[in-house]
Amino acid sequence: MGLKSLFKNIREYENLHIALWLIKDTCWVMSWKVVGMTMIIPTLVVAIHLAWKSRKNTSDLFHNVAVCLWISANATWMTGEFFYHDYLRNYAMVFFAAGIVVVSIYYFGYFPNRKKEEIQEAH
Repeated sequence: MGLKSLFKNIREYENLHIALWLIKDTCWVMSWKVVGMTMIIPTLVVAIHLAWKSRKNTSDLFHNVAVCLWISANATWMTGEFFYHDYLRNYAMVFFAAGIVVVSIYYFGYFPNRKKEEIQEAH
């Protein structure tokens, strides 16, 4: 059974991703190291898959790539808290910053140009 038969639409798949993310972060806050670390894998895999599936839609692609970076940041931070006395927090900030850069490129680069094109096409 493939993903298309499992989920009615992309929104259901995105909702699964949210559930995975919540489980991962709940394990983090509860200090359930094994389950929390294990949940990084499906959470990140689904995020990457969603980004791949959205590659034809510029807005969705940029936002989904930012989500992948955010989850990578969370995973790095969580790993640091669990095993390295929070030493990896600065590395997590790199992923967070990269996500902000990706979203900024969209909102300050692609988005205004798209809006200009839509206005020009309407006239």
